[in-house]
Amino acid sequence: MQIRRCVSDYPRLQNQVVTFRSHCFLYAALLLAGSGGSLHASDKTLSANELLQRVMANELKAQEQDQSHWKYRSVSHRSGKEYTKQVIETRQGSVDAVIAENGQAISSAEREKEEERIQRLVNSPDEQRKQRHDAQQDAEKVKRVLRALPNALLASYGQRRGDLTELDFKPNPNFHPSSREEQVLQVVEGKMWVNTKEDRLAEIEGVLTRSVKFGGGLLGHLDNGGTFHVKLSEVAPGYWELTAMHIEIKGKALFFKTISVHEEESRSDFQRVGDSVTLAQAAEELRRDLSNATATASARNEGQR
Repeated sequence: MQIRRCVSDYPRLQNQVVTFRSHCFLYAALLLAGSGGSLHASDKTLSANELLQRVMANELKAQEQDQSHWKYRSVSHRSGKEYTKQVIETRQGSVDAVIAENGQAISSAEREKEEERIQRLVNSPDEQRKQRHDAQQDAEKVKRVLRALPNALLASYGQRRGDLTELDFKPNPNFHPSSREEQVLQVVEGKMWVNTKEDRLAEIEGVLTRSVKFGGGLLGHLDNGGTFHVKLSEVAPGYWELTAMHIEIKGKALFFKTISVHEEESRSDFQRVGDSVTLAQAAEELRRDLSNATATASARNEGQR
């Protein structure tokens, strides 16, 4: 299941802030997976935009077909601290637990708080429904952007790196956006790397070359100079997942609230989760992970005395 609960560990900001942050993030075609196609960039008759069109069509196909779930480790940075989490996805939603802060296992008291938070999610059908609804909304936004990218951008060939081909891109002045996500595409320049063996997006980075206003500025804006960098990797044959991202963005939201968003995350140690695993079973596995982490840390501390 490609569209994940992006950075679900971060405290939820005001709705406008979350929406603005997603504008720069979602159109980067986050969290995509699926089977590859048959195109080869060595075919010199293929234009860069035709390659982009082919890859985005394959990503849309993957969006529709891949329903996989994963357990993985996430390392993120927030407010000057590093947080290590275990995350487990299920058909009922995802659940996560912080197991370390700044490289040190959390304390027993912090572990109890994490366990209580996990249990509240398991016991709350409303929260689970909200989580699934948010995931569906994000999925629809990403699909809109995937469809728009080949028309919204002007691409040109860059370097080759094995199966990876670089595409430099800039806004297409003749493109007319129909959503906020598409508006951002009018002010972004950057580059992407596509895997031409499997027709997959492997990496994309860009910068806002000028500010973008929503509703003539009444609904807020994003400042010039905002950047993003996203990497995706094949974590199992035919399955591609987000493995790294870095986002810097500033602007203003409704009611003149200044926003400043810094997000940095890496993901690793992917393990496939069975389709029949429930949220409660995933929560129990995370509790065991928490106990093991704190027990290991305690034993290590005892040995150092």
